[in-house]
This record gives sequence, C-alpha cells and structure tokens, in this order.
Amino acid sequence: MHGGDLVSQVLLNRGVRHLFTLCGGHISPILTGAKERGINIIDVRDEATAVFAADASARLSGIPGVAAVTAGPGLTNTITAVKNAQLAQSPIVILGGAAPTVLKGRGALQDIDQMKLMRPHVKYAKTVRRVRDLGPVLEHAFSISQQGVPGPVFVECPIDLLYDESVIRGWYGQATPSGRSLAARLQRTYLNYHLNRQFAAGVTQPSKQGLATPAQQVPGSLLAKVAAAVEVAQRPVLVIGSQAMLQAAEVQSLANAVASLGIPVYLSGMARGLLGRKHALHLRHKRRLALRESDCVLLAGVPCDFRLDYGSHIPRRATYISINRSRHDMTMNRKPTIGVLSDAGHFLRSLGSACKADCREWLETLRARDDEREDEITAEADTETEHINPLRLLKEIDAVMDDDSLIVADGGDFVATASYTVRPRGPLSWLDPGAFGTLGVGAGFAMGAKLHRPNSETWVIYGDGAFGYSLIEFESFVRLKIPVIAVIGNDASWSQIAREQVKLLQDDVGTTLRHSDYHLAAESFGARGFLLDTPDKTREVLLQAKQAASAGQPVLINAILGHSNFREGSISM
Repeated sequence: MHGGDLVSQVLLNRGVRHLFTLCGGHISPILTGAKERGINIIDVRDEATAVFAADASARLSGIPGVAAVTAGPGLTNTITAVKNAQLAQSPIVILGGAAPTVLKGRGALQDIDQMKLMRPHVKYAKTVRRVRDLGPVLEHAFSISQQGVPGPVFVECPIDLLYDESVIRGWYGQATPSGRSLAARLQRTYLNYHLNRQFAAGVTQPSKQGLATPAQQVPGSLLAKVAAAVEVAQRPVLVIGSQAMLQAAEVQSLANAVASLGIPVYLSGMARGLLGRKHALHLRHKRRLALRESDCVLLAGVPCDFRLDYGSHIPRRATYISINRSRHDMTMNRKPTIGVLSDAGHFLRSLGSACKADCREWLETLRARDDEREDEITAEADTETEHINPLRLLKEIDAVMDDDSLIVADGGDFVATASYTVRPRGPLSWLDPGAFGTLGVGAGFAMGAKLHRPNSETWVIYGDGAFGYSLIEFESFVRLKIPVIAVIGNDASWSQIAREQVKLLQDDVGTTLRHSDYHLAAESFGARGFLLDTPDKTREVLLQAKQAASAGQPVLINAILGHSNFREGSISM
C-alpha cells in the first residue's frame, strides 16, 4: 500500500463517491488508488471545472466534494473556483500534488509556494511531510471543512509521499552522486536519513470516521424570543438563503417547518425550490418593497450584503432577526434585534414546531402583487421580437422540464431573466455560483449535479458569454456519458454589462460577441446540437433535446435571442 492508497482509503471512509480531477504525474497514485476502491474518477479538461463539480457534489449530498489537481499550474487554475466555494460556504477538499520534499525551493518542476497561494482562500491548509501522516491530516481536513461555517480546505501531498517507497528510493538513488568524495557521502547519508524518516513506522490504515457533523443545539431562550416576535408580527417576512440548506438530508423537514410557520417567504441561492413550484407562501417578486413594509424580518442564512443593499431594505422600526452560522455574517452592516448564532436550517425546523404566524391579510397583499407581476411577465413573453423572445423561451423550458429536474445557472442577463421565470421543482434543485457571481460554473456544477442524481434531468441555463468557459467540457460530457441539456441564450453580447455601459457611457466596447455556431462545436465532440432561431420551433426542439438526453446523449441548444427590455443593467457597488 502506497501513499495514494492511504489518501483513497480516507475518501472511501468518508463516503466520497466521485473524485474530480485533471491528471498529473504528481497525483497519479491517488487516482489509481481511488479507482481500485470503486471511487468514480471524473477527469475533466480544466482544473476549475473539477473544483466546481466538487462544490456542486457537496451542496447536493452534504458530504464534502473532493478535487485532486497536480502541482503548480494545476493548482493555480483552481483559485477562482476555490474562492467561489469559500464565499458560497461549500465544504470541499482540494488535494494538491507538489514537488518532492527534498527538492522544494530548488527549482523542481512546477514547484511554487502553494501554501502561501492557498491559505487566504481556505479554512485549513497543510503540507504532509511523512507518509504515515497522510491519513490523519486528510481526516482532520474533512472535519474542518464541515465545522462551523463550511468551506474549502487544502492538503498538499508531495509526490514522494504518494508512490511506493521502493520507487521513491530508486528515483532519489538515480539523482544521488555515486562518488566517494565527502560531499557525495554526506548527500547519500542525508537522503537516506530523510527517506527513513519519511517512511518511518510504515503505512497504517486510516481509521473510519463518522460522516455526520454533530447537530447544533438551539438555545431555548432565543427560540422562545424569536417565536414571540413572530407571533405578534402583523407583516413578517422570511428570507432563506443557501446556508440554510447545508444539512442536505434534512431539507424536506425544513420545507415542512417553513410551511408550518405560515410566514411569507422569499428564497435565494440554493434555497430556491425549497417549497416546490407553486406554494402559497413562496413569493418571487418585489421583495424589496415587502421588506420595507415589514414589521418583522427573519434572515435565515442570509447576510446583509449588496443583495439586500447592505441592510437598507430592512426598516429600522422592524424587528430584525438574523440566524447564521457565522457571527460576522449575522452582524454584517446591521446589528440584528435578535441574533441567533446557529445553523439556520436547524433553527427554522425548531421554530416551525414552536410557533405559527397569523398574517393572512398581509400574505394576500403580497400574493396580489406577485400575481400582478407574473401577468406583466407573461405579457412581455408574448411580445414579438426578432428571433426568440428570451422570456418566452424560458417559460417554455419551465413548462417542459421534468418534476425532478436540476437547474444549473451560469450567466448574467439571460440567467437573471431565468430566475424570474424558471421555477425549481423542489429542494436542492437549483445551483448558482452564489455571492461571488462567478461565470464558468456551468459545466462543473452540471457534472456534480447529474452524477449525484443520475435519473434527474439536468438543465444548464447559459449566457453566451459564460458558455465560453464550458465549451471544452462537452468533450468530457460525451466521454464520461453525462447527458445534460444546455441552453445558451445567444444574444451576441455580454448583455449584463452592456445594458448599463451603453446607457451611462454610450459605448459598447468590449461587450460585443458573435452569434457563433456553438451547437456545431458541441456536435464536433459527439454531443447533440440544435440551432433554435425561430419561436415556432421552440417546443419541438426542447422535446427533442429531452429525448436525446434521456437516451444518454449530452445536448446543446443554441438559442438566438431577440432584443428585450425586460431587465435594466445591474452594475453592483
């Protein structure tokens, strides 16, 4: 058993089913060891995709996702994806190859200071220096990734800890002087001492660890205080964010508790779909107005950041309740009237049993506004445009997708429009990057999602700008037999930026693209491609795409969009 086997055994013990990677000689023993233990190796074409896939896997399963990347540029390519996971509070484990321990800092291939690179973006970073420490360090990293506020961790595994001891001694022997000079003898003595220490005590099997994190206890006094505030409120509003969904196995219980509370609710991020497609409590439009009129606002796993205009949407007269795992996020920009340092999902499940709001008149007011906005969107979707009306296309997608579908969002303008029109069917059925607003998550998120729920349709809603990051991964989808359905809203523009840039600066410089034949590029990799440029073919193309994906073929629909004024620009400060 070599070091790669030790690493793989920890992954197996921790319930990891898929290892996402782009191969490299530094990490090959991890890949072979994982394959031997029945862990599915998902090899992609860009290291960022591997990390995004691990992120999606973690969000949907509740088990930390794992990506293994080679040293140097293999690791540097992951930084955007790692930072996205940090800000999205996703528990992922990055296994990084590294130069041999003896040759660090001496100009070895792809040798850089990886710890200095990774430490600012992870909860925990550790270089392993002895083979026997590989298992314990990795087990500790798994635990850290899920404790408190979850996030990414990094374990650096030098190449000479992963291969068999005999192989490593042979490699070092070839590079060691064979002469009888004092310098040569000293070098051989040092190397022998170093290797003896590195492989000391042989190889020990990693211990099996519990997969579940301890349940947080809800403070009884705070629960009673929040329940009392909710029960006396006339116009309460509940906003639930991604952090409330971290305990993936409990999401249906969370949905039941929220329904029992009876509070009008807005869902964001991974919480979209929590109450299903058409629940009476779930509101989708005019959240800002609802918050400003509310007398009691509960933020569950949601910070007062730019998405809530740094707290200014919440009136000072209202009782403001913030429930968050992070003390920093709980108090960000606004000190809550009642702060609850706890897992938001766990607290809401307890609150659902402790109280029930009575705000039917308030809910009717909000529902009427929501219905009015839905009517406006339907009217705009029926407006004729050159090529495809984006609202009409997205409404058609919403109409044909299966009830157990997963939706991945990767883009700006087209995806923001989708958030108003495409309705996630149930809990943990919507994935977007989160607060970092990262483009390029689509391919990795789709892989992680489809592999976790292979029998569910997986739809990827792309802007044509964002799709540029994912195109090469259609080769991976085909090779690995991952049948996703990708829909590109192709308006030949970075429209999210162009809308405001042109309005404010009267110049579209840097925002124009082409109506490229993305469907033909996907077909060249073996996927099924469709060009959709007239509205009368929309339903037919969508149904053909579903049929192809059901038969096991990845699909890309290149939808040529007409001009729409549905959204203004959205430069955020």
